[in-house]
Amino acid sequence: MAKNLAIRLTARPSGGPISEELFEIVELPQQPLHDGQFLVRQSSLSLDPAMFGWMLPDKDSYIPPVALGEVMRGSGVGEVLESRHPDFKTGDKVRGMFGWQTLITSNGSGVSKIDPSLSDEMVLSVFSLPGLTATHGFYHVLQPEVGQTLVVSGAAGSVGSIVGQLAKAEGLHVVGVAGSDEKCEWLTDELGFDAALNYKTADLENTLATLTPEGIDRYFENTGGAIQLPVYNRMNAHGRIAVCGLIAEYGGGTEPPGLSWINIIKKRLTVQGFTMPDHLHQAPTLLEKLTPHVVAGKIKYRSHVLEGLPSAIEGLNLFTNGGNKGKLMVRL
Repeated sequence: MAKNLAIRLTARPSGGPISEELFEIVELPQQPLHDGQFLVRQSSLSLDPAMFGWMLPDKDSYIPPVALGEVMRGSGVGEVLESRHPDFKTGDKVRGMFGWQTLITSNGSGVSKIDPSLSDEMVLSVFSLPGLTATHGFYHVLQPEVGQTLVVSGAAGSVGSIVGQLAKAEGLHVVGVAGSDEKCEWLTDELGFDAALNYKTADLENTLATLTPEGIDRYFENTGGAIQLPVYNRMNAHGRIAVCGLIAEYGGGTEPPGLSWINIIKKRLTVQGFTMPDHLHQAPTLLEKLTPHVVAGKIKYRSHVLEGLPSAIEGLNLFTNGGNKGKLMVRL
């Protein structure tokens, strides 16, 4: 019987790069299927910034931490190899929270069938969590209006790039923030952003003032860090901020000083954090809003594909050192 290659979390990160000392790579035997179950061979695994939080012991979060000794949590796509489930048949292409492993026995909970004509890269980059997150945050949290100015941090990432393209499709002026000149050029030259700035080299306050002469109406926050305060200080009255991620603070170190909340009062700002587990039941409706833009060619993406399950461990560090270009995933 086939062996399941899996990676278990065995220790909590304490700052610094993610290393193999936090994990254990094991081969697990597959047990025979029971009625109502099916076996999936995972073909591609998504790597996401949220994984940093899942590894920490924080129990006061939107989702419980991964327990030590458990297979590391993660979503992916795969193919049904064998089925004793009435709703899934051999050969079906599926996605779900399969974890860091190659073979998964499922009863169908949280697993959905997907169009077999779509590539793994398209599914994980657009039609899974990145697209759902971007669509919910943009439309439901930011509630944009034509002609407004949007700034999105982490704009070259899987979520930020879709947010910016949705905003352009809806008639907003879009400024992206990224960590390299190459990423900024991709945002403007390929994705159609109106402007982009490299937060590592730009004079943030002066550059933002030049790129947003009428202030900022909407801010999609993916990163935290140095860009946060300059954007916050340029928010217009009744502006809205969607707080989706803070990758700059995921290292487990000391949190930076907080913002003064005086502008939230003076400018009557709305600041809302959100996570997609609260809204996954809305996935069909969100995809109905996103898909027409994809079909119309208004949503482009790029994928950063690593090879082999063990590469997931070191691959997480690409989020913190800025080395990833597009949706980060592992081909199994």
